[in-house]
Amino acid sequence: METEPLGDGPSGNPLDINTVVVGGGQAGLAASYFLSRAGVGHVIFDKRAALGGAWQDRWDAFVLNTPNLALNMPGLPYSGTEPDAFMARDDVVDYFREYARRIDAPVRTGTDVTRVSASDGSFNVETSDGTWRARNVVLATGGFQMPKIPPVASDLPRDIVQLHTDQYRNPAQLPGGAVLVVGTGQSGVQIAEELLAAGRQVHLAVSTCPEAPRRYRGRDTLYWVLQTGLHGPEYGVNALRVQQLPSPAARFGCNPLLSGSDGGHDIRLRELGRSGMRLHGRLEAADDGELVFTDDLADRLATVESGFSQRMQRALDAYIAAAGIDAPPAEVRATDDWLPEEPARLDLASENISSVLWATGYRLDLNFVDLPVLDQWSYPRHERGVTEHPGLFVVGLPWLTGHYSALIGGVGVDAEYVAACVAGR
Repeated sequence: METEPLGDGPSGNPLDINTVVVGGGQAGLAASYFLSRAGVGHVIFDKRAALGGAWQDRWDAFVLNTPNLALNMPGLPYSGTEPDAFMARDDVVDYFREYARRIDAPVRTGTDVTRVSASDGSFNVETSDGTWRARNVVLATGGFQMPKIPPVASDLPRDIVQLHTDQYRNPAQLPGGAVLVVGTGQSGVQIAEELLAAGRQVHLAVSTCPEAPRRYRGRDTLYWVLQTGLHGPEYGVNALRVQQLPSPAARFGCNPLLSGSDGGHDIRLRELGRSGMRLHGRLEAADDGELVFTDDLADRLATVESGFSQRMQRALDAYIAAAGIDAPPAEVRATDDWLPEEPARLDLASENISSVLWATGYRLDLNFVDLPVLDQWSYPRHERGVTEHPGLFVVGLPWLTGHYSALIGGVGVDAEYVAACVAGR
């Protein structure tokens, strides 16, 4: 439950507590659930005024990309009547607020952690509401921390309205005219679809996030992704574990292009192009009112369309076979070679492009951690969430231990292990 602010301890000394959890989103709440079960005294600091995590930053028409059946926070599995439906933004926020209430989570909202430093075998945790001393700290700030905007943004004319997806709410927020959406991750393509449906001319700068079928072999694709990540190792299938990533940078790779809107559907870029969206290569530069795109759209679309079959599909099929699951065969996707004819340079004025929406993702921001535990991507060096510094732990980051680590239905696995390590201290 959310708590009223507390003062310092006796004589103004910093307050003492066993464990501080930084972040009250799904990862922090999952950690709190297991810490409470282990009898570990703790407090959760969340800088937001109200619970609900980064889901509160999503646009008005946002719905989860994962089906309701994957709403499986520790101690509160989904028990509704629509397991294959997709929850809307406000309902997701309410879900987490209700979860915090049920587990009696000791959350202090409106409290920003500004510095975590070592002090005589424990930690000083400096916040916007005083300093605490803790034996352990669990970082649960999630992967949606700081909007990432490329340098080319500074080269656009000043009259162009620029928003990151973190700031976008609905089509009426943008001025009249065409819109350029830069990036084809899940948020980018879903917002592009919304803008197109609202009658806007949409230009889409294509990245290489893989397309995937909404349903695969009789179930939602993300059902199989969770099952393969969580239970695949029991059958020798480890493809969705962090050890199988080609490089540490791959932890920040795109999720498959799926949408939960309108009951859930596939997203196919060529189909969007045929429906009137104008597809381009990667936005490379802005030069005196002209946009410059890479001239490789055909190759990009081929990469997008082959990504699922090259890696994820093989993993899912391997798990289904190894676990002996009776699932229908995969549907064969028809070849689609449609390709738009778009120039590599585009004049903003002549195309009436008045706004640019940056769907370029986020980067981690753990600069408040005043300890030498972060790598070149600001990702904590760790082993199963246990960092190199004794007493400092992390949960909820993308690919912490597997593909499931930042998903609602999987975050509890890492949280349970980390809470046990905390209790063991």
